[in-house]
Amino acid sequence: MEVIYVLIPGMIVVGMLLFASLVRAVRKGQYEDMEGNANRILQDDDDEEFMRPPSTPKPPSSPK
Repeated sequence: MEVIYVLIPGMIVVGMLLFASLVRAVRKGQYEDMEGNANRILQDDDDEEFMRPPSTPKPPSSPK
């Protein structure tokens, strides 16, 4: 029975910390654009750096 005297206040503190972190995330704007990343993956960006074939290095010129 004594454990309940520790668990209930502990869970209240943990709940308040989680609620505070949620409020902080909302104020920083982390939940403003929920559709952006989902739509961005569907766009075809051919000019991205990772889509280009790797460039081959030029052979060194021989001295004369």
